[in-house]
Amino acid sequence: MKKSLRNVMALVGTSALFAVAGCAADGGESSAGTGALSGYDLSGVDVSVGSKDFDEQLILGEMMVIAFEEAGATVDNKVDLGGTNIARAALESGDIDIYMEYNGTGWTVHLSQEDPSFDPDELTQSVRDLDLERNGIMWVGQSPFNNTYGFTSSPELTEANGGAFSLQTMMEYVRDNPDATVCMESEFPSRPDGLILTENATGIKLPVSQQLILDTGIIYTETAANNCDFGEVFTTDGRIPALNLTLVEDPGVNILYNVSGTIREEKYNEAPEAFDGIINDILAPLDEERMAGLNALVSAEGQDPADVARAYLVEEGLHLRLNRCVMTGGLAPGHSSDSEE
Repeated sequence: MKKSLRNVMALVGTSALFAVAGCAADGGESSAGTGALSGYDLSGVDVSVGSKDFDEQLILGEMMVIAFEEAGATVDNKVDLGGTNIARAALESGDIDIYMEYNGTGWTVHLSQEDPSFDPDELTQSVRDLDLERNGIMWVGQSPFNNTYGFTSSPELTEANGGAFSLQTMMEYVRDNPDATVCMESEFPSRPDGLILTENATGIKLPVSQQLILDTGIIYTETAANNCDFGEVFTTDGRIPALNLTLVEDPGVNILYNVSGTIREEKYNEAPEAFDGIINDILAPLDEERMAGLNALVSAEGQDPADVARAYLVEEGLHLRLNRCVMTGGLAPGHSSDSEE
């Protein structure tokens, strides 16, 4: 599907995301002033920042790298470590000090708990208390956006259905069409917060013969191309609107995934007020629409996660020192307002 850049950019919540004054003509550093992040003091603090390996995590990780440097920290950038287990193991071992994690993942995967709350504040607080008690890991801040698991269907299949599927009608469709496939990433069928929730809610098991395991990014394009009847996705992924995919309606089966900074307690205690302030300032504006728009700039438009992260912080008035020129005429270099993907 072709979609104009202007429509994708609208998801960010403002057409002025990259319209930032003071970009140095020679690509060097511009001293347009000092953002709000410099009001926090991390001078003398060494912090290693990690992330998982998908676009949203790359953006959030780069936001922390830039923000901590702005506040005076010496930052070791280890963004893009790998999957959930790799990132968490790095945190627990001390190979990194902080990465962004999701409350639903914390509750079910890292803490092996069942029956999570569907109230985001209650779930985050429960994870925060238990992870600190058991593992000495702090959960700082909480995003408004909930990047839960979901499924999508292609424009053609959605139209043939007469509109969006529900989880129930999706599973009935797969049951009644033995050639239908559901494309999923490798860990989803075995996660306690994965496929099992949909199977239990609908009373329909998905046969292994109808499961197609793909890399996360490929699922979106293969679903749009009708090579997957349904694709498992992250609901804030920018490729959903960019490829005109339709989310399968979820009555509340998939659990919550609001993000927080997870940081080792000893590192947090070096500057608790700064870590609290910075992470809360980063996360506060990020609702589902805003996060999906930022994700689209990377996944659909091919922009660098660090550039997207920096531009977001600038727009929010948090960061005003540009390390290099990443904005031209309101758009990233190489794009015009009429370009299409």
